[in-house]
Amino acid sequence: METFSAKHILVAHEYEAQDLIKKINDGVSFEELAQKFSKCPSSQQGGDLGSFTKGRMVPEFEEAVVALKPGEVSEPVRTAFGYHLILRY
Repeated sequence: METFSAKHILVAHEYEAQDLIKKINDGVSFEELAQKFSKCPSSQQGGDLGSFTKGRMVPEFEEAVVALKPGEVSEPVRTAFGYHLILRY
């Protein structure tokens, strides 16, 4: 079964996610932003969720991860938890 590895930043509002995309595009590290702004316990590990297989994450999150190439960061992905920026690695 195919596995995926991802990091994410979870925020409450889309505008927060858009602001973080600008910071990433300006060269701020994804991991640093995750530690500062993510509302997920994974923030302490720079947003690292590790490896997982299909069916382990909510559908919206999983679809975004599958669509990304390694090293790419998603646009904001809305789930019941909030808005995610996802970095596949």
